[in-house]
Amino acid sequence: MKKTMSKLSLMVISLLVLWVIVPMTMALAGQGLRYSCSAQVYEAFENTRLEAFTKETGITIDLFVAASESCVYRVMQDMTDIASSTRAIYKRHKDHGLIEIPFCKDPLAVITHKKAPVDSLTLGQLQQIFSGGITNWKEVGGPDLPIILVVPGEETGAHKNFRRQVMHHKEIQYDYLTYKSTRVLEAIETLPLGAISFISRGAQITHPMVKVLSIDGEKPGDKTYPYYQIFYLVSKGEPTGTVKTFVDFITSDKGRSIILERGMLPID
Repeated sequence: MKKTMSKLSLMVISLLVLWVIVPMTMALAGQGLRYSCSAQVYEAFENTRLEAFTKETGITIDLFVAASESCVYRVMQDMTDIASSTRAIYKRHKDHGLIEIPFCKDPLAVITHKKAPVDSLTLGQLQQIFSGGITNWKEVGGPDLPIILVVPGEETGAHKNFRRQVMHHKEIQYDYLTYKSTRVLEAIETLPLGAISFISRGAQITHPMVKVLSIDGEKPGDKTYPYYQIFYLVSKGEPTGTVKTFVDFITSDKGRSIILERGMLPID
């Protein structure tokens, strides 16, 4: 009788141990995750990454793509489980319990059409162009061609980061303003050759008719290139459940490899 009871106890303990060590991804498979994604982050790599995440975990994504500020607002209002942003959150967000997790460093690229006649600018020229002081490409060594300013919307991370890092907080002028930052890529592809804009280097990679200009002789990807954006994940409180599974995947070796494939740098 004692032997029978011992065997039964051993089976129960074994089942309990197996239950405890079942991977969280298996336990969460079939569940959904509401994800509000920065347009720049989405264009950079989310098609690939989200598909890989669902395939590995079984967790489906309810996706919303917008400007970084809108995505962070949705976390604050419990309209989404997690967001991505191309700029750090403000103190008011932290006061509402939001936390940020940096996961990627991505160059901020100045872009024109692939066939545009100018390949490089100085920082001073760039500041003059986007402040309206230089209005024709002949003023920077190009042909007699009007400069068309295509600018991401003022609430986008791209706009805020460019204004802070490149323009040193001076106002940015524009001929066309896009709601989503990544719409500038489509505009550059379709407008006359005089158009110029700025966007995430990772987003630009998927648009072969758009080229990146050198600034003071340096291009995104060069070790000394000074203009970068940090991509963040934003959640309300410490990640748990499907949110933690998502964060863990993005910071895993597989998630890091996707970032590296797009010419960006993962953050440890």
